[in-house]
Amino acid sequence: ISTEKKKTGVLAPKRFIQRLRKQNEHFRSCMHQDAQEFLNFLLNELVEIVVKETRANKSDQETPQKLANGPKNGASVAPKEERVITWVHNCFEGILTNETRCLCCETVSARDETFLDLSIDVQQNCSITGCLKNFSSTETLLGDEKFFCDKCSSLQEAEKRMKIKRPPQVLVIHLKRFKYLEPLGRYKKLSYRVAFPHELKLSSNTVEDGDVEYSLFAVVVHVGSGPNHGHYVSLVKSHNHWLFFDDENVEMIDESAVQTFFGSPQEYSSNTDNSYIVFYER
Repeated sequence: ISTEKKKTGVLAPKRFIQRLRKQNEHFRSCMHQDAQEFLNFLLNELVEIVVKETRANKSDQETPQKLANGPKNGASVAPKEERVITWVHNCFEGILTNETRCLCCETVSARDETFLDLSIDVQQNCSITGCLKNFSSTETLLGDEKFFCDKCSSLQEAEKRMKIKRPPQVLVIHLKRFKYLEPLGRYKKLSYRVAFPHELKLSSNTVEDGDVEYSLFAVVVHVGSGPNHGHYVSLVKSHNHWLFFDDENVEMIDESAVQTFFGSPQEYSSNTDNSYIVFYER
């Protein structure tokens, strides 16, 4: 990807997997890998590669100029490296702002953090819109969870909420379908029905500056009953048609078939083909 001159193209999956296993022993076994964890690994790995190459190229360009100017007198301070913005950042990166309001002095403190995907909790018979509203809902910090207010110089009750400060071009939503059951010492898959619309509008409750509209273009589906085993298939929209990918098998499906992967309205169901990662674009 990094050496290809063209801005768009395709990868041969088998060659990609071969290269991946060659460079990372973690993927050489037949162990089941989590799709969301792999996506984050891949995006961060791509960022690291592109940043290294960008800085190396910049250094190569600067070296002749430095030699021509000659050494400077006196001690020099190494300049701080600027953050390199890659195509991964331009496509996937957004900014979350974490706001905390002290209920004693009303002071609001905010902390920003970047994200490449949003991991959201799921509930039975809900929608992605509802899940995102819950993600951005106000939480009251009481008791052992009190907030240390710098202005009050003490622990205080507070209200906390998360909002999307800068929405990304491609919004990746990870549905947290695996819940750890402490009494059983294992994970359980939540096959809850979570509806995701083809057109998603983020309201001002979720996004800091006005409404933002997205269109659905891909879904990763987990097939199986637990996180350590199962199978992944994907649905991808291409040229206004939906395609179903299952390893080497690819077939065209009707747009209405996408909703069969929402999940099950029943608590326990034999249907384990559930949406796990949903991709939207602006």
